Amino acid sequence: MIGFNNVTYSYPNGMGVFNAHLRILPGEFTFLIGPSGAGKTTIIRLIYMDLLPDRGEVHINRYSSNKFRKRKMPNLRRDIGMISQNFNLLNDRNLFENVALPLHVIGYHKKEVHDRVMALLIEVGLEDKAFEYPRELSGGEQQRACIARGLVKDPDIILADEPTGNLDPSTALQIIRLLERINRKGTTVLMTSHNYRLIKELGHRFIEIKNGIIQTG
Repeated sequence: MIGFNNVTYSYPNGMGVFNAHLRILPGEFTFLIGPSGAGKTTIIRLIYMDLLPDRGEVHINRYSSNKFRKRKMPNLRRDIGMISQNFNLLNDRNLFENVALPLHVIGYHKKEVHDRVMALLIEVGLEDKAFEYPRELSGGEQQRACIARGLVKDPDIILADEPTGNLDPSTALQIIRLLERINRKGTTVLMTSHNYRLIKELGHRFIEIKNGIIQTG
């Protein structure tokens, strides 16, 4: 599902990811933990092939970074749902429109867009907020909206980059429980976090990264 073979990607300032080996199997829920600047987001961007490695190879499903062509990008990204710390919701569109946007880009029929979006809003507990705007939602509600948007293409993989970073501990745990429910349906989940105390008792595998070096995994 996700594999890194001796992957290095470095930035001009000397930071990055170095000689990374990583395996995440289909259906796993895995935490990638480490302090700010450790390389967590770089790993996420390499999986999304927003970055391509300087050395080594990234495998995502049937795609390889060494043979990757930009024309394959839409197909790859259809398999991956992204959830970020900063929500990235469009303030001039209501919640329904924000979640529906990826389906309009792909070209789904209007009725299928409606049915799929409403089913997901029910799944994340936001069906009564469908026509409210991001500024009218709490932080936890905005993050649940981002999860719905990440799921709308029915991806094989969810990449959640510090999705609890701006939330209080109780709301953060609710977001993780929601991701666990999604994972139990078969979706592979990789979530980054700097908060080991939040995740250590949850029973999932975790991979630690420090200074761009993967410690375990």
